[in-house]
Amino acid sequence: MRMLVRRGLRPENTAADVPFPLEMDEQLAERLTDRLGHYAFRLFLRGAIQKPEGFRPEETTRYISRTQAESHAEELVELGLADRMPHGRYKLKRAARSFGGTLEWYVARELQRRYGFDVVTGVRLHTRGIGGDLDVVAAAEGKLIYLELKSSPPRNLASNEITAFCDRLSFLQPDLSLFVVDTALRLSDKVLPMFIDEFARRGLAPPRERRVAEQLWALTPRIYLVNGSRDLMRNIGKAIAAGLKSLARGIFAD
Repeated sequence: MRMLVRRGLRPENTAADVPFPLEMDEQLAERLTDRLGHYAFRLFLRGAIQKPEGFRPEETTRYISRTQAESHAEELVELGLADRMPHGRYKLKRAARSFGGTLEWYVARELQRRYGFDVVTGVRLHTRGIGGDLDVVAAAEGKLIYLELKSSPPRNLASNEITAFCDRLSFLQPDLSLFVVDTALRLSDKVLPMFIDEFARRGLAPPRERRVAEQLWALTPRIYLVNGSRDLMRNIGKAIAAGLKSLARGIFAD
């Protein structure tokens, strides 16, 4: 937050939109973090959040089996986040507007735990012409990293979201930035072309996109596209590592 203030901004934390108490004990937080590390559980919880009046496990997502969904529903009960209801239904104890806040909480916690970053989520800038909150802002080694997180699949991504992200980059000028889509689908089919179009719309040179790993793309040495295939946090870590190495190039230069 102080790095943002030193950029002449007036950052403010917004209330976290999550279906669990932020003041939970560390053991429970560790258990929840472990579950959120699994893509199938994230898909299930996203579907459960979309049904605040209650749900049958198989109604949450069509991408996992009924047996998996029932297992995840029981995990929510064991974590104290959901109640069993009659006729095989469940209901979250706390409502949330979307899965986005939970994804921010998970990524921020893991950036702190795995990589030692100072992290804030849901930062509002109160700056005219720059809409929306900064999902995750992290700082380490004197570097400011901004992560935009998308919890919906690429097909739901609109071009104005890419434009808004690039507007924030132009204004904020972070050392590194990551556009993260929590999906196992390819980013090269839709998301990457949308960024190429946005660069062209801004009169910028076409990005020299470089594949860092499977569906992990460097648009520039400071801007990365990341998906959640196999291990979301490992992918994010790879992007940060690639970015920090890019910033440090020329170590033997005069």
